[in-house]
Amino acid sequence: MKYVQTTCPYCGTGCSFNLVVDKGIVTGVAPYQRSPVNEGKLCPKGTYAHQFINSPDRLKKPLIKKDGKFVEASWDEALKLVAEKFRSYKPDECACLASARVSNEDNYAMMKFARGVLKTKHIDHCARLCHASTVAGLANIFGSGAMTNSIGDIAESKCVFIIGSNTFECHPLIGRRVMQAKAKGAKFIYADPRYTPTGKQADLYLQFRSGTDVALMNGMMQEIIRNGWENKEFIQNRCNGFDDLKKEVMKDDYSLENVSKITGVPADKIKTAAEWFAKSGASAILYSMGITQHTTGVDNVKSCGNLQMLTGNLGRPGTGVNALRGQNNVQGACDMGCLPVVYTAYQKVIDEAAQKKFADAWKFPDGIAKGENGYEVTTLMNVLTEKPGEIKCLYIMGENPMISDPDLTHVERALKTLDFLVVQDIFLNETTEFADVVLPAACYAEKDGTQTSTERRVQMWRKAQDPPGEAKGDWEIIASIAAKMGYGAQFPWKTSEDVFKEMATLTPSYGGMTYERLNRPEALHWPCPAQDHPGTPILHGEKFGMPDGKGLMTGIPFKWPQEVPDNEYPFVLTTGRSIWQWHTGTMTRRSASLEREEPTGWVEINTDDAKKLGVVDKEKVKAKTRRGEITITARVTPDIMPGVVFIPFHYVECAANVLTINALDPIAKIPESKACAVKIEKIAEAK
Repeated sequence: MKYVQTTCPYCGTGCSFNLVVDKGIVTGVAPYQRSPVNEGKLCPKGTYAHQFINSPDRLKKPLIKKDGKFVEASWDEALKLVAEKFRSYKPDECACLASARVSNEDNYAMMKFARGVLKTKHIDHCARLCHASTVAGLANIFGSGAMTNSIGDIAESKCVFIIGSNTFECHPLIGRRVMQAKAKGAKFIYADPRYTPTGKQADLYLQFRSGTDVALMNGMMQEIIRNGWENKEFIQNRCNGFDDLKKEVMKDDYSLENVSKITGVPADKIKTAAEWFAKSGASAILYSMGITQHTTGVDNVKSCGNLQMLTGNLGRPGTGVNALRGQNNVQGACDMGCLPVVYTAYQKVIDEAAQKKFADAWKFPDGIAKGENGYEVTTLMNVLTEKPGEIKCLYIMGENPMISDPDLTHVERALKTLDFLVVQDIFLNETTEFADVVLPAACYAEKDGTQTSTERRVQMWRKAQDPPGEAKGDWEIIASIAAKMGYGAQFPWKTSEDVFKEMATLTPSYGGMTYERLNRPEALHWPCPAQDHPGTPILHGEKFGMPDGKGLMTGIPFKWPQEVPDNEYPFVLTTGRSIWQWHTGTMTRRSASLEREEPTGWVEINTDDAKKLGVVDKEKVKAKTRRGEITITARVTPDIMPGVVFIPFHYVECAANVLTINALDPIAKIPESKACAVKIEKIAEAK
């Protein structure tokens, strides 16, 4: 028996634990005390992160669809078929989806494969569905689209403002740092339509309507400026655009009374929040998809930045704009260039110097993809339905869009238009049903590699057991396809460390990192540009990443969500997570201890709303939007705002994304999963 230390494959916190290995098989999880992130503590998902690894339905051999049914095939047959089909399409007829669940090495390999082998500009991944607006918004105002501070220094905050994140359920070990700050006397403000476990620990709870974030923050900023609480020195020395911001937020639209009408938050509570936040001396904002998943997602993110620049709460411990990433390696997948507009480290594909840099380094004899922006995954689904035949071939690694993407009826129509679909995963799932070839991959416990947490900390995975059957590591599969297509010389790697070394030479923010340096409990935060650089836990200490070093304040007008309630669809639907489940459920729903706790979905309805509908707790109801309908169990509670309902998005049998709207933020192309119009109907025969 042995312990193998690794990093959790679930949320973006980056907790470490030991995998217990008995006779070469992972059998349990044990605490790893030396991690500065979680100090030996784990949430339920981490505690049971071993249970899905050896599930009997793990994919063990390649599958090829013949006469509508999957049959097992040899690797040689599967790779030969995939290579032949890929070769038959023009570059712009192909697209690739990378993954927030796999390693940096796997994602770098997929990015290189897309741009170098297929020569397609169309590559994206599910950051588009969660934090694309963070990347776009923060890059626009700070010059870097990532969490500004470290998890540990949240405990040093004097005022923590959480908006659009149920942190204590979705990032429990970050919630622990909030409670450490509170224990030292920090004020804790929480804004959400639901009185969640996070809200129940707050000193000030702001129950507001989903989609009114900009109005709330503009109201707070007006109150701060009206009272002279803004940090004039910070604004003068480190920011541009204050006059633009002031002109917008000082409008009468954002008076306490008007903001109260828009948001539903009492005026005196908005005033108190503004005063606590502005006067604390060290205030931190924490947010997640409640901020980002809107047609105004970029505006919401910029508003968080405005509030922090206005009060000077950046570049120091206990401050910052802290975007909490929902998946283990969504930060890393972005860093690796698995986006349609950048190479690694956000080097733009339209920049000729960047394109030359990668073309020269990779040495593909016939060049690489054109220096043009490609399709985002949300746009891709629209193209597939509206212009069938333009995109014919899709290669998906570790993604399940048939549960995770908005308006699943639309996604199904899109996938059915494809001529050839390859899915690479650890289980069959709702998306593999549409595949022509399924390739069996290794999971986190079966390979070495790195992942990058929400705080930009690059941490190690360590192989604890062999993959089941003939499954292989993702980068190995990608390299094998490349070799079949005549590009073996461009994928010469023998180990994951070889992949990392190549990536680091092309990626300035990772340039000083090596496996040797990462192989320690604290690992390294990017940017880490040189071998003697200690890494950067806190960004923007002296200047921002903008050309002149100053942050950009922006006047952001409030806009309503694309689809608002009306007489036919009178409620606002918002979606989110449960502490017991994760994303599309492919891993957690195969963990018996987690599935037992929350085995199916529900719709939360306010007690008064339920009374008017004649609905009682645990009754089956229909939830309907203009996209579709589901049958789901009602959970009647006073802990959700009247007029708002909530559905978790993990469950295929009552999939929230059957209902959600495919309305996109115009810049980030992220869908508005947090606000659409819905109606709840009694089922006559329901008991």
